[in-house]
Amino acid sequence: MPGPLPDGEPVPSDGSLPDSALRDVGGRGFGVYVHVPFCASRCGYCDFNTYTASELGGGASREGYADAVLAELKLAASVTGARVDTVFVGGGTPTLLDPADLGRILDGIDQAWGLAAGAEITTEANPESVTPGSLRALRAAGFTRISLGMQSAAPAVLRILERRHTAGRAPQAAVEAREAGFEHVNLDLIYGTPGETAEDFATSLRTVVDAGVDHVSAYSLIVEDGTRMAARMRRGELPYPEDDVAADRYLAAEEALGAAGFSWYEVSNWATTAAARCRHNLLYWTGGDWWGLGPGAHSHVGGVRWWNVKHPAAYAERVEAGLSPGLGREILTGADRHVEDVMLRVRLRDGLPLTVLDAPGRAGAAAALAGGLLDPAAYEAGRVVLTLRGRLLADAVIRDLLP
Repeated sequence: MPGPLPDGEPVPSDGSLPDSALRDVGGRGFGVYVHVPFCASRCGYCDFNTYTASELGGGASREGYADAVLAELKLAASVTGARVDTVFVGGGTPTLLDPADLGRILDGIDQAWGLAAGAEITTEANPESVTPGSLRALRAAGFTRISLGMQSAAPAVLRILERRHTAGRAPQAAVEAREAGFEHVNLDLIYGTPGETAEDFATSLRTVVDAGVDHVSAYSLIVEDGTRMAARMRRGELPYPEDDVAADRYLAAEEALGAAGFSWYEVSNWATTAAARCRHNLLYWTGGDWWGLGPGAHSHVGGVRWWNVKHPAAYAERVEAGLSPGLGREILTGADRHVEDVMLRVRLRDGLPLTVLDAPGRAGAAAALAGGLLDPAAYEAGRVVLTLRGRLLADAVIRDLLP
């Protein structure tokens, strides 16, 4: 989802929202995102809002974190409410928290807003941070879906990414999650890492298929400024990723996953069935509402987007004082929402109606169709849907639709 502007208007100390934002809360679905900012170590490519124990510098701890989130949740529930369709606990490494604490947060969400029948409840996890026992405890606490960060099955690639787990741990953890009763299991892959060979990635694809998961996410490596990997590339220690290599890897993923019964439903995501698709992410991509809990978490309700203070100590101090941890917010205009709607929905298998586009956008769609980037049958039926080649050039298609 798009990030916020670097500044924004202040968030009221009580977290209140304009009346216009509250008129149809949950009309397109309502989710809760919980950010857990703790990591055992920092991967070289990571620029997320996460902290190792040495980086925290005091003032925040794993042990008190659930209480801080519950304090923010109490404030949030006084502002607005809707039946919760999805919960996603991300990070960081959420499973560094005790399963009982994650369960307390989930219970707090249920008490504050109520979980819909059949709600999807996901936690992310690093493979080395879970055991068969902790997975059973998470499932008993109510989690239905788990997303495991595998990244690669090649030991050399994991070393370049500075991942701590061994090559075989992620698929083993996926099997353990299934045995613990998780309904849906995802494995994350990263492709295009310097030094990765075509055979390395083919092995990773075979590994996720053999693990018996029903969802795979595969992302091209993005080198963010400020990371250790970016510094190594600037010094010439590692080569920069190549677009042609990334395209080849994407085509390999589509071929291998398609042959194994997976279908794409978003440019970087494949699932074996419609039920296996990540409903929480679909809520983001289709303009739903969500409340983000935790330091640095982003929220969106009724066209208002805001973001929390980033450091866990500052976050804990504010919520313990009964104040909103919101750092800034923006009220999206109709034009803003149109741009984001097009940017996100074009990446989906369902695409978007041509009627959403203005005249220049429809001209851009016609040009994309002529270039083989849009599906002709879907276009004839009045929808913009990417072809395989269009997926490789999705950003270019979006630019054509938003002249």
